[in-house]
Amino acid sequence: MPGSSTTQCFHCGLPVPKGTEFTLLFDGKEQPMCCKGCEAVAKAIIDGGMGDYYKFRTENAPTGHELVPDFLKQAAIYDNETVQGTFVRRDTTTSADEREADLILEGITCAACIWLNERHLAALPGVLEVAINYTTHRARVKWDNDRIKLSEILEAVSRIGYLAHPYDPNRQQQLLEQERRLHIRRLGLAGVLGMQVMMIAVALYMGAFSGIEEHFRQFFHWLSLGLTLPVILYSAQPFFRTAWRDVQRLQAGMDVPVSIGILVAFAGSVYATFTGHGEVYYDSVCMFVFFLLTGRYFELVARKRAAEASESLVHSVPAMATRLDADNDESLVAVAELEVGDRVRVRPGETIAADGMIIEGQSSIDESLLTGESRPVKRGKQERVVGGAINIESPLLIRIEQVGQDTVLSGILRLLDRAQTEKPRITQLADRTAAWFVFAVLILASSVAVYWWQVDPAHWLPITLSVLVVTCPCALSLATPTAVTAATGKLIRSGLLATRGHALETLARATHIVFDKTGTLTHGTLTLIESDISEGHDEQSCLVIATALETGSEHPIARAIRRAVGENNRQASDIQNTPGAGLTGEIEGQTYWLGTPLFVETETGQKCNAKALEQLRASGNTVIALGNKKTVLALFTFGDELRADAAEAVAELKAAGKNVVLLSGDHLAVARYVAEKIGIDEVYGDLLPQDKLEHVNRLQKQGAVVAMVGDGINDAPVLAGAQVSIAMGGGTQLAAASADMLLLSDRLTGLSEGLRMARRMLWVIRQNLFWAIAYNLLALPAAAAGYIAPWMAALGMSASSLIVVGNALRLLRNKRK
Repeated sequence: MPGSSTTQCFHCGLPVPKGTEFTLLFDGKEQPMCCKGCEAVAKAIIDGGMGDYYKFRTENAPTGHELVPDFLKQAAIYDNETVQGTFVRRDTTTSADEREADLILEGITCAACIWLNERHLAALPGVLEVAINYTTHRARVKWDNDRIKLSEILEAVSRIGYLAHPYDPNRQQQLLEQERRLHIRRLGLAGVLGMQVMMIAVALYMGAFSGIEEHFRQFFHWLSLGLTLPVILYSAQPFFRTAWRDVQRLQAGMDVPVSIGILVAFAGSVYATFTGHGEVYYDSVCMFVFFLLTGRYFELVARKRAAEASESLVHSVPAMATRLDADNDESLVAVAELEVGDRVRVRPGETIAADGMIIEGQSSIDESLLTGESRPVKRGKQERVVGGAINIESPLLIRIEQVGQDTVLSGILRLLDRAQTEKPRITQLADRTAAWFVFAVLILASSVAVYWWQVDPAHWLPITLSVLVVTCPCALSLATPTAVTAATGKLIRSGLLATRGHALETLARATHIVFDKTGTLTHGTLTLIESDISEGHDEQSCLVIATALETGSEHPIARAIRRAVGENNRQASDIQNTPGAGLTGEIEGQTYWLGTPLFVETETGQKCNAKALEQLRASGNTVIALGNKKTVLALFTFGDELRADAAEAVAELKAAGKNVVLLSGDHLAVARYVAEKIGIDEVYGDLLPQDKLEHVNRLQKQGAVVAMVGDGINDAPVLAGAQVSIAMGGGTQLAAASADMLLLSDRLTGLSEGLRMARRMLWVIRQNLFWAIAYNLLALPAAAAGYIAPWMAALGMSASSLIVVGNALRLLRNKRK
């Protein structure tokens, strides 16, 4: 007994102290433990599905530190700051030590697994956010490192029977391939032995009509039992393991009714075999397992295909790079070893390893994988290139400026992963429904069993089996994330990146598409075209003052002024920015204002040359003023080229039934000029950022669903206020952070492509949900009434999942709708 000094601890083998009553149930027997620590570790091993460790070990660990299971040791490694540097992202916007990482979950089999893991992790103190994508089995977890460590999160996952480890694309592919091979072996065994059992079943059915001697009948029963045992013990093992894990957690996943159906059918058949009375269902058992494994296999292939469509970016960065040392000697190094400041040689046909600047050479760069732009772009000395792009024609020497998690590609991948793990509202509803559906099925099956036992005992077993197996809640939640993953993966190849889970769903319902002008409908690369200088001043001195005020600004006008001036030695102090209006600053003791003519006139109390201002605005260009308390010194006119496909994009959006609106901070005459050129009928000008936001809010109060397309820091408030926001990929970081989608290429027609894909995705999801609900409403009553045979139930369940997944994969085809 546990209190005996001669009793050894089941886990470590040390003597159990007298009076100690720590025990653990294993293989139906209470096993003694010497301390609470051994009890906790043993429970973690057994609950983690690794109880076979105790069956096959040859000796006890002699020291305490060796008692810790391997997975606990490995989990502790991930708390190391250096190790975390390769896959953990830190939130620098808060004072707390908040971190985020992508994990791969092993052991996921259905939507209930996702629901269980999300609930379990979200309940951990210190875990701030958790979202899991069923298609890729990737979990995005955000936690407060001061309250919980990453190793504790990994251990928490293992305690409920799953394994988690940091996301690595190569390892994920290995796991998928390993899972596929194991699946084929289980499927092959079930298929081969199932066919033998079916042939015996045909002989028994024929014998029931023509007469068969009892000893032959019993022989066939025993032979069927022998052939079915390997199917039960090996092929059906995944269903039993997952069901047992769910039962231990008092949850009901899809494998619970499936496993009950298989075991009840097998147990009833074994009883009939031993007693010689009743029917056997070995053929149904084998067909259950074979059809279900077939469905899971094709589901695995479909998930792999959908994931590959969205994760092609992960594999775009090469593993090795050619680095030059101080003596210009070349050496081949792993990309992970590159540091900021390293010089890298990129030969024609090679992929650029990390973000950097060209310091030698000129070539065409293929950025299609990142931006969707099919034509290579010319890049030369002092121009930036991004990792993942392909050098086409000439060798380049590049100085690395961003590595690891700081690269553009890593940022795109983070946004893509966030979009795929965040669940649209329609998905959340489906998941909640599926979580309770299995409980309802178990209650219904119990009621059906009781009813048929009383009405016709000979049929209660096959009918109950059909009810247990025919249902398919996976169809409610499986196909929705597959559709989202397929759609986002398809769109990113067109240069449109969804960064939020709801983005495509909301875009499909949008009634108004609202555009900003500068940097959105135009390239945002302004050029100084004309100046009107007041008497007594010269253009160059006025431009120098304007340049000093614009120091540090990344606004398109600021860049245009700096290009026009070149070198500038004057400095401005006390610079203040009035968003959407202009700047104020002091230069050599005198205050200057630079911005819209209305802003300068209001602040200085001086009037602009009205005639000159009207003439400059007539061309549709942007006009800004420079002034001080004495006079308006200058009017500068900047021209911005319209995007080549702006008119085409607007026409496509209007043809799709959308209301297209232009909101601009420029003068109304300038905004109208641009609107007329590209076909926008509703246009507003002279708007401050708050004016744009108020206009969007008015539309929303009228019932409109607004999609805002903008660029630049002034657009951040209105981007955040719209139901769905789209930022130009070249916009500021603040605008991109506020946006739900990013247009990575310069093609505005990507918006209409995104709209078509969003509509198709939402239509596919609705089709899937309609099918899932209709199938269950028809199949369940039919099975309960005895019209569906058990093998038909297994086939129907597998086919239901495959239909909705196959329907979702149609989004990967090239189609215009």
